Amino acid sequence: MDIRKVKKLIELIEESDIAEIEIHEGEESVRINRYSSTQPVAVTQMPAPAASPAVASAAPQAAASDNTEQPSGHVITSPMVGTFYDAPAPGSAPFVKIGQSVQKGDTLCIIEAMKILNQIEADKSGVIASVLTENGHPVEFDQPLFIIE
Repeated sequence: MDIRKVKKLIELIEESDIAEIEIHEGEESVRINRYSSTQPVAVTQMPAPAASPAVASAAPQAAASDNTEQPSGHVITSPMVGTFYDAPAPGSAPFVKIGQSVQKGDTLCIIEAMKILNQIEADKSGVIASVLTENGHPVEFDQPLFIIE
């Protein structure tokens, strides 16, 4: 991708209210995020949806959450930044529930990013042990969404 195009995209982001943009041209892609990359890293390190106000107390809480959420399971993470939806339409039954068996390729949820609905599929067969986010809530890149046993 031409560096002039990347610079122009950065200028457009700075002039607008857009927080992040990802562009694909053939085999090349670029993702530009208005905010520091350290913010998503802090969110992805915590398996629980609630953030701790103090760094010193975050480690014990994360350890307690890990024990509760059965870290031995397979974690499905978000492949993008967007809004998490557990059902195909408002008022519909969720795609999956805790305790439900799923097969590889089954739809687990939808993540809406830039007005595009992206189906997130199970990459492993098993049983849903935990759902780690709530319907309609924003998710970050690589944020844990489900644990499959």
